[in-house]
Amino acid sequence: MGKKYLIDTNILIYVSRNTIPESSNNFIKEVFNESFKISVITEIEYLGWNKLSSEDIDTATKFIDTSEIFPLSLEIKNLAIKLKQKYNIKLADAVIAATAIQQEFILVSRNQKDFEKIQELEVYNPFS
Repeated sequence: MGKKYLIDTNILIYVSRNTIPESSNNFIKEVFNESFKISVITEIEYLGWNKLSSEDIDTATKFIDTSEIFPLSLEIKNLAIKLKQKYNIKLADAVIAATAIQQEFILVSRNQKDFEKIQELEVYNPFS
């Protein structure tokens, strides 16, 4: 594969619901097999998602435990602050974008609109 990817929260939800478009299914499987990396913000958003039942939380936790989770480092924090100031984006999006940029990852997300202003960030949308 060569490239490294950071998975956004919405993609975790689509994968867990098995609703990734068929045309992107093989690619997404490859990304998860070779580059299942998430921000700590994605972990919080996914496990805190109010549509998870108590049974789903156990499965979701086991799923997340197979990923590499990037904590909020000083570098990511400082970059998130700059991105939030420059692009006036939501805090969670700033941290996720900063994580991808700082680690030189491509962000996998359906929410292109949330990240389209950020010139430093490359986004892959499996739905387009």
